[in-house]
Amino acid sequence: MALRMITEKAMGLVAKQYQAALGASLAQTGLRYEDLLNEGERDIAEALTLADPELITGRTRRIKRALDLGFKRKNLQDYAPDMELDIYKSELYETVEKIRARDQEYALLNAHNK
Repeated sequence: MALRMITEKAMGLVAKQYQAALGASLAQTGLRYEDLLNEGERDIAEALTLADPELITGRTRRIKRALDLGFKRKNLQDYAPDMELDIYKSELYETVEKIRARDQEYALLNAHNK
């Protein structure tokens, strides 16, 4: 019990440091955390097909802008210093969680067929 509490506390500290480092890196390119999700995974690809077209357009534009800034070796702050970024805004992940829960339920209901 005590070991678990110590481990959770240590992981929480490390997670906050990692989140701060990742946030700084994403802020330089103008990406959101959800833009890093792999489109090759089936549940994420399905969530992207169900998402609003504006969400897909914004995601595509942020990725293209990040690629362009990386190619030019520039930061987003060089071009738009007053831009407000919401790096950890979650618009897609709720749909991904619903799809994963649906798939898990389907697997449990069909477990007797094995």
